[in-house]
Amino acid sequence: MIGGQWGDEGKGKIVDLISPSFDLVARYQGGHNAGHTVRFQDKHFALRLIPSGICRQGVMNIVGNGLVIDPRALLYEMETLRAAGVEIGDNLKVSDRAHVILPTHALLDGAREKALGSANIGTTSRGIGPTYESKANRTGIRLADLVDADRFVELARPLLTHQGAVLRHFYGTDAPPVDAILQEYIECGQKLRRFVTDTSAYLGHELARGKKLLCEGAQGVMLDVDHGTYPFVTSSSCGPGGAVTGLGIAPRSIGLVLAVSKAYTTRVGSGPFPTELHDELGDRIRKRGNEFGTVTGRPRRVGWFDAVVARTAARLAGIDGIALTKLDVLDDLDEIPVCVGYELEGQPANEVPARADHYERVRPVLEVFPGWKTSIEGAATFDELPENAQRYVSALEKLTGVPVVILSTGAKREQTILRGRGILDGWLRDLDRT
Repeated sequence: MIGGQWGDEGKGKIVDLISPSFDLVARYQGGHNAGHTVRFQDKHFALRLIPSGICRQGVMNIVGNGLVIDPRALLYEMETLRAAGVEIGDNLKVSDRAHVILPTHALLDGAREKALGSANIGTTSRGIGPTYESKANRTGIRLADLVDADRFVELARPLLTHQGAVLRHFYGTDAPPVDAILQEYIECGQKLRRFVTDTSAYLGHELARGKKLLCEGAQGVMLDVDHGTYPFVTSSSCGPGGAVTGLGIAPRSIGLVLAVSKAYTTRVGSGPFPTELHDELGDRIRKRGNEFGTVTGRPRRVGWFDAVVARTAARLAGIDGIALTKLDVLDDLDEIPVCVGYELEGQPANEVPARADHYERVRPVLEVFPGWKTSIEGAATFDELPENAQRYVSALEKLTGVPVVILSTGAKREQTILRGRGILDGWLRDLDRT
């Protein structure tokens, strides 16, 4: 399950919806900059590191090696869920190979963004990128190190000292005392010890037994560090390939790829966005769709559905089906434009340019569809939708070349239409949507 756009597509709802059909749900990349929202009945959960299957009984939840983890954030999330009545115990495993975010990583993240001024990337300043840097340059700390106090101090002290010096000399920012950080993190490590294990070996064993695994991606394909709108991307691989490396499973383990995409488009932070709306209509959609970051509360940028982005995601990820979310947000519109292609300096450009400055100059080619002007919230079947809503969904299928197999008609778990169309046969058991 991946994001088919720039993230924030509603993956949490879809994973929560279908997770009872799976034995295991696993997050495979990103950090606590990713917020997945789950709503059902009168309950509302905002998940950051823990997989969205945690709200379902009988599902094992895996935090994979591809994540970077602030142990304080993970412990806070666990306690918040427990306080809300969610079980956190033997149903959660955390990879011993996942990397640890230190306070100095977050401080570096924020200092760099501030130094870039108007040219900043728009990160959440939670230390995600700098931690992946430490991982890539082989100075990082892993959960296996954190849960051994002596080992952690041995590895973390020189890294904290170095990063503290960089903060002082280059950015004029003081870091917390090294010994205070070490003590706080040692205590976190002891609290997390019972959850930390070799999740790659565990998943390999469970898959060999015939268990079903749902891999939960964070962000979206257009934020992938290799294939997204670089440099305005996240620091990890968001597609199915990231699931293979971020969980330590074989490529042949992937049997089906579903992408979650909104019926329009949003993105957070800086970077090109050809269909972005800068007017009152954009504000209206933002408010109606509650387009504010789950983690940061930042208002999301809003624009029309972009079929070039959707086709790019389908090609990169080998998408078998789309879960289309927030169709109900468009209920009150007279007409709904869709980007069917691009123009760059007067010439057709039907691929996402590699260079961000080229992508900034792209102009969308729009096709306009009539709205349906009535509420579809909670519609139980596709046939119950207004004719123009059905036509809109069918048009997106034709433009993307991918069938819509799940259709969200509201924020809650129960407000969903399943249109498996054969693709989900053999994958989904009878679902309790309440």
